[in-house]
Amino acid sequence: MPQNWSSRLSFLLASVGFAVGLGNIWRFPYLAGENGGSAFVLVYLLFAFGIGMPLVMSEWAIGRRGSGTASASGSLAEVAAQAGAGRAWGSVGGIAVLAVFMLMLFYTTVTGWTMDYFARGAAGGFSRITAAESQAIFAGLTGNPARLAFWHTVVCVLTVYINSRGLHAGIERAVKLLMPALFACMVVMVGYAAAVGDFGAAARFLLEPDFSRLTGEAVLTALGQAFFSVGIAMAVHITYGSFLDRRTSIPRNAFIVVGADSLVALLAGFAIFPIVFAHGLPLNSGEGLVFETLPIAFGDLPGGRLFGSVFFLLLIAAAMTSCISNFAPIVAWTRDRFDVSHTTAALAAGVAMWALGLGTVFSFNLLAGFHPLSFIGLFAERTIYESLDFIMSNVLLPAGAFLTSIFIGWIAGREGIREELGLADGPAFQVWRALIRYVVPLAVAAIFVGGVLG
Repeated sequence: MPQNWSSRLSFLLASVGFAVGLGNIWRFPYLAGENGGSAFVLVYLLFAFGIGMPLVMSEWAIGRRGSGTASASGSLAEVAAQAGAGRAWGSVGGIAVLAVFMLMLFYTTVTGWTMDYFARGAAGGFSRITAAESQAIFAGLTGNPARLAFWHTVVCVLTVYINSRGLHAGIERAVKLLMPALFACMVVMVGYAAAVGDFGAAARFLLEPDFSRLTGEAVLTALGQAFFSVGIAMAVHITYGSFLDRRTSIPRNAFIVVGADSLVALLAGFAIFPIVFAHGLPLNSGEGLVFETLPIAFGDLPGGRLFGSVFFLLLIAAAMTSCISNFAPIVAWTRDRFDVSHTTAALAAGVAMWALGLGTVFSFNLLAGFHPLSFIGLFAERTIYESLDFIMSNVLLPAGAFLTSIFIGWIAGREGIREELGLADGPAFQVWRALIRYVVPLAVAAIFVGGVLG
């Protein structure tokens, strides 16, 4: 029988830590600014609470309802059996575990980048660098297989060690350290950006509504960002739900987690873009923004060495909390599937993650010209890293979310799920049920079509 969270705060810290990843920091602010400012934010929030929140509630309900196991596939199979359906529905949990495992095969490498840049920044490695020098530093990192493999190994060892210690001594203890550090760093960086950057320009970029830029493509982008940001169909919410006691309100905590995730994403924009605008640096997103653009600014700003280190510490906290959470359902599945101890499952899964993750490490250098699925037109030019990312993001996650919504809305016992959600048989439950049965499957289908054909 899985343990329970030691407190509601521990559960919230772990759940928010899982949801808040690097995408919140380096992708959402740019998308908001480029697609209509607050107009985009409003649409994003509509999707986050109208699509993401019902799915988060569903996954927690599945986990707690099938709490004889922390494994996502075991929980789904148990809930299906309770409803008189076939235990084959457990395979939906298997899809989620496969998706999060594929994610970890490249997320450990990206997390390693944040650690490398923290060390460089603390050592003054960005002082007075030019754009060309900044690009060369990042190219030098990704082109160095030994350096990437070292940081990949560090991330894997930390992730495995923390998870091997279990819920209370491992996951809870880690998030109680990392999440306060994340929020403290975020507050410090917003204050610093306001002091040395062009805060007004950033506010206009992020918040000034421009509905003319809110195109159909922008709406689909907001939908996809909301879907991926809260961590749907990765098995983590189901696993974390299995640790919930009966007193914990699922709807209330889902609202808090989705709200906190959205708030961090918006605050990240106010930590980054005042600095970017003040220096006239190019607007972009992703690794280019974080690892090529910002080091130029930090190298030229007063206190840039210190605050650059704080910024990359923020990224480490965001990335590591996600790694710790992502690995938890993999351990649970391995333990249940092979009937081994928790520690053995963590070590076995960790070795597999480390070994296969080297494929991503080498896809930036030694295997940069290797396209493993080149016989499929859609993957003809994709490296190992790009193939993993595409399959996980555009195939497995939408498929898992679609099947989860069908399962919870049409297969799982209505009264059992209502009981888990703690909702009376009234308007609130009816709205949730309508969303999960009709709106969510259509939205996920749109994400799938947009991701594959876009």
